[in-house]
Amino acid sequence: MSRLVVVSNRVALPGVDSAGGLAVALEAALEETGGVWFGWSGKIDPEASGKVHEIERGNIRYVTVDLSRRDHDDYYNGFANRTLWPLLHFRVDLVDYSRATYAAYRRVNAMFAEKLAPLLRDDDLVWVHDYHLIPMAKLLRELGVRCKLGFFLHVPMPSSDLLAALPQHQRLFEGLSSYDLIGFQTGRDLERFQDYVRLFGRGRVIENGVLETERGRRLRAGAFPISIDTANIASQAAVAIGKPAVRRLSASLSGRALAIGVDRLDYSKGLPERFRAFGCFLKHHPEQRGKLTYLQIAPVSRGEVVEYQQLRSELEQLAGHINGAHAEPDWTPVRYVNRNYPHHSLTGFYRLARVGLVTPLRDGMNLVAKEFVAAQNPEDPGVLVLSTFAGAARELDTALLVNPYDLDGVADAVAAAMTMPLGERRERWQSMMTLLKAHDITAWRRSYLNALREG
Repeated sequence: MSRLVVVSNRVALPGVDSAGGLAVALEAALEETGGVWFGWSGKIDPEASGKVHEIERGNIRYVTVDLSRRDHDDYYNGFANRTLWPLLHFRVDLVDYSRATYAAYRRVNAMFAEKLAPLLRDDDLVWVHDYHLIPMAKLLRELGVRCKLGFFLHVPMPSSDLLAALPQHQRLFEGLSSYDLIGFQTGRDLERFQDYVRLFGRGRVIENGVLETERGRRLRAGAFPISIDTANIASQAAVAIGKPAVRRLSASLSGRALAIGVDRLDYSKGLPERFRAFGCFLKHHPEQRGKLTYLQIAPVSRGEVVEYQQLRSELEQLAGHINGAHAEPDWTPVRYVNRNYPHHSLTGFYRLARVGLVTPLRDGMNLVAKEFVAAQNPEDPGVLVLSTFAGAARELDTALLVNPYDLDGVADAVAAAMTMPLGERRERWQSMMTLLKAHDITAWRRSYLNALREG
């Protein structure tokens, strides 16, 4: 079997507490065939980019590269996160484009390609992850790499008109078109990409999932919805319900129901709209007053960026306003927390909750939605309120699907979740859980890698 080489902006190094399910899935894939995990070390070298570090554990070789402060600021904080991130999340109004940061994005990708190319064999499978590394395939091809190259976009694919607003969109497409297989989260993302190829990419769609560039090169694209380690999360949640942190949360509710949201602090997550919708719930459903506490966990990300500082301030003001208008001496409607919790605690919180609020304005998938479902007590499951603009809504269609911009609609969904009969809650949950058991994260990575091998 071909060796696997995973390329990502960050590498989950052995012995380091990593970010969860994706890292575990990729390590499992690497262990099956042996391989290399390549990417940024997370370290900033004050002098220059390019210092290489290597660690071997079993049959996996971890190869990481340092960045200079300038490259980190312009490539990662600049073009990747201030240009591509908002664009790919349909926020053209927040796109900050400059030729300097685009040049850094190209420069760092070229440096990664130069460090990676000598490590590759002709029969390797190379799997590149996410928007940070779109140009990687073209750069590797220019260095003579002949093995199969696959790419997976974890974030949404926006409409072709939005993509075309980026000054360098055609060069980015040239980077994508050098891959053999491009994976998207949903069929809708695939459709948008194919529209771009036809309308702006100077290519054509031979058939669904088979494309041809202007120069006649064929490539494939498909939908491969990412998932979770369903069985592990279910068992983890069942144990976590008895852990001290979860028991303390339960005791603090004084018998009230819990609604929970867990999101990175980011403007794509629709948090101000969610807070306002919860305020509408309290206002328009007075019969529910005092019966539900909303806990929003939102760890700070990119805290040095002005837009994120403004978002945090806005949420603090909204939480204060809602609590000021509706709180009682023994009840605070909104609990807003800017910190991380261990994953096992979160699964216990999910299991405790009657309502899961996952209402992003735009999300590639949103694995919190899937984890909330997997963590539920089969005998007394909670209800998922899910944005139609999350990729997960394509699969979890027995959740209460909402438009996050419709504050009254979200408020009504929360009220419906609170009054939903047990039989209906079980039926909706069982439908989603059956899908998550069949399509877990192992099935996801195997389906993608099999498609890359066979193409």
